[in-house]
Amino acid sequence: MKRRTFLEVSLAGAAGVLTGGLPKIIAAASTSKSDETFLLGGDLLVSRLGFGAMRLTGEGIWGWPPDRENAKKVLRRAVELGVNFIDTADAYGPETNELLIAEALYPYPKGLVIATKGGHTRPGPNQWVPDGRPEYLAQCVDKSLKRLKLERIDLYQLHRIDRKVPVEESLGALKAAQDAGKIRHVGLSEVTVAEIEQAKKVLPIVSIQNQYNITDRDSEGALNYCEKEKMGFIPWAPIGGSRNASLRKTGNALEAEAKRHNVSVVQLALAWLLQKSPVMLPIPGTSSLAHLEENMAAEKLQLSAEEWKKIEELVRS
Repeated sequence: MKRRTFLEVSLAGAAGVLTGGLPKIIAAASTSKSDETFLLGGDLLVSRLGFGAMRLTGEGIWGWPPDRENAKKVLRRAVELGVNFIDTADAYGPETNELLIAEALYPYPKGLVIATKGGHTRPGPNQWVPDGRPEYLAQCVDKSLKRLKLERIDLYQLHRIDRKVPVEESLGALKAAQDAGKIRHVGLSEVTVAEIEQAKKVLPIVSIQNQYNITDRDSEGALNYCEKEKMGFIPWAPIGGSRNASLRKTGNALEAEAKRHNVSVVQLALAWLLQKSPVMLPIPGTSSLAHLEENMAAEKLQLSAEEWKKIEELVRS
């Protein structure tokens, strides 16, 4: 069943997952398909609301998820709901996240884009150490290809710039992999506008993945740059993440507005991202099937520009 058909048929029965009724969402079922998709790199048509697979790991983003079969069900359900853009990284697990995606979805359905990342190592739970050495990144690409059972990675992202290595050298390794046909497109993560422009002198950059959500807009400059250059902007922690769980706490600034529109705060925050910019590609992640259904329904929420402005002002510091 296609995502739109599924949502129109089943949203009314999702009261156990959502907060209240859904008139605003159901009424918006006529949203144009062009609003729901983005042409990544000029040749990859992706649904703008994707799935971030990082949470499908053990505690501390370490090891296998506690319920491996459920994790695979979440991945498969995401695809059933219309997701065709899944974000992962070799550091998630490490390695187990990529292996899990292959276990759940290979052979991959036509049009599924799996984006992965390299250059951020994991010495232990909740520990992150950048490694941008060219020889290491070349090895990362080959290992991700093997784990994901791919001949070419559609989007490979430099997970972090390693300050101990000239970024031109790190990106040079990715350009070599791209020239060899192992990578289709290259993206960056957690970068400034100046760093994006520096990287583009080495090779084309099609996307940026920075932390961004309705309560954390420090990367507004990078978002504006991506919009101007028609590059994808992939906000990680689109609903706050573990570092900022305010959107999931009762009594937060958006709670009353969410109730007024008969949706959850999480849905409101995701819908805000989607209306914020046509290049925005949120990747909410979850290990819960119920939360997955809730997240995906957010795509249908349509409010006026005045309503969005009011909501935005509620959380503006």
